[in-house]
Amino acid sequence: MVTKIAKKKTVKAKPEKLDVKPTQLLEVDRIFALQKANRWKIANTTAKERIEKLQKFKEKIEKYEDEIRDALHKDFRKSPHEVDLTEIMPVISEIKDAVHHLKSWMRPLRVGTPLSLFPSTSQIIYEPKGLILIISPWNYPFHLIGTPLVAAIAAGNCAIIKPSNNTKHTAAITKKIISEIFEENEIAVAESDRQTAQFLLEKPFDHIFFTGSTSVGVTIMEAAAKNLTSVTLELGGKSPVIVDETADLDDTIGKVIWGKVLNGGQTCVGVDYVMVHESKYEECIELAKSQVKKFYGETPENWHTTPDFCRIINDKNFERLEETVKTTVKGGAKLELGGEFKAEERYISPTILSNVSLDSPIMKEEIFGPILPILKYKTLDEAISIVQSKHKPLSLYIFSESKSNIEKILKNTSSGGVVINGVVAHLGNPELPFGGVNHSGIGNYHGHFGFKAFSHERAVLKISKLTLLKMLFPPYTKTTKSFINFMTKYL
Repeated sequence: MVTKIAKKKTVKAKPEKLDVKPTQLLEVDRIFALQKANRWKIANTTAKERIEKLQKFKEKIEKYEDEIRDALHKDFRKSPHEVDLTEIMPVISEIKDAVHHLKSWMRPLRVGTPLSLFPSTSQIIYEPKGLILIISPWNYPFHLIGTPLVAAIAAGNCAIIKPSNNTKHTAAITKKIISEIFEENEIAVAESDRQTAQFLLEKPFDHIFFTGSTSVGVTIMEAAAKNLTSVTLELGGKSPVIVDETADLDDTIGKVIWGKVLNGGQTCVGVDYVMVHESKYEECIELAKSQVKKFYGETPENWHTTPDFCRIINDKNFERLEETVKTTVKGGAKLELGGEFKAEERYISPTILSNVSLDSPIMKEEIFGPILPILKYKTLDEAISIVQSKHKPLSLYIFSESKSNIEKILKNTSSGGVVINGVVAHLGNPELPFGGVNHSGIGNYHGHFGFKAFSHERAVLKISKLTLLKMLFPPYTKTTKSFINFMTKYL
């Protein structure tokens, strides 16, 4: 009998898991450490020094205007005129406003002091928040880096900028401009990939400024909460238009269609849907169709070939929009105009839909494309109830000549901003705060509001040696009680 000896299995030792980060993540660590070490130096810069930086930023933008236009055309075929209007001009306007007002913004603000603290003095000083993370979207990839960056510089912060993955050409020219003005220990542009974004969100920034979708905004806020980091969230939503029976349709429709097709409909404050009083519904549809032809030509081929109409940013968004329109039409909506989809170049023609039900797919989420649903209402209360039934939008647009109707809409709706007899234009006034509410955003900026968004309002109370507060020190006596009663009653 032969006994078989079982062979011992050789167990290979598992290699030790090394905690090695990819190069771009090591770069984030390095830049974050540099800025953390430098942030107090930048915080102590004078108004003059900050103004000089802003002026250099403006000069570089003007120097590289052609490159900025070219980058945006490569990213999603954006018209150079729209680049000037919606990307370059807003940033330069913010710079001019900040340069003009920065000295007054930086001054301590004297405030009153109650008699109970006599003879003390009180003031608010504006100190930089410190290290800022600016995460920008793809739809206005230069504007929505430049505008918050102006405010961050004005307030005396260091910043890391995370551009969108979808607009790499614009990210490249932005990085070139920033690197020619600032050292990495003050302002730096990070790699525009998803892994870098996730890693940045783990860092203990002093403030995060994010522009993008509501769903991603939730993720940003969750990440910020782990470090108790403050946030400004500029989100979006379904920004409605209400057109009442008193509106001048000839004036209204041109503005509405422009607000819809601007940037291919990919605008956070763009027109999402229109509600028209039944007495003007048919006329509104016909004027809307005529307006598209005035903008882009008489035929669908003209619309396709015009250099003034940009493309959808990526395949995912194109496919989402195509499916949404097809499902909405199958559900009973009428295709009044457009509806042409060319996947190979992500082209969607300007599209108008009527007979749209409130439960159709097109009315569920923010459209973010050149597709306009036009709805009919009988009473103003009906239109208001539709707005109330949805999340608070970033913008609300009212077209009316009736003061009472306008007042009723304002009192019974909530939105980040409102424009009466116009659309989108409120972004152009730095004296107005720009931002959303709840699902459409948290916090605001532009002009002085931007400076304050990136500053901490620090309370400073200077107490005199002669303060009456000494009367409240122990041991507590009848005199103490009398003084407390006096302050409660009279001060």
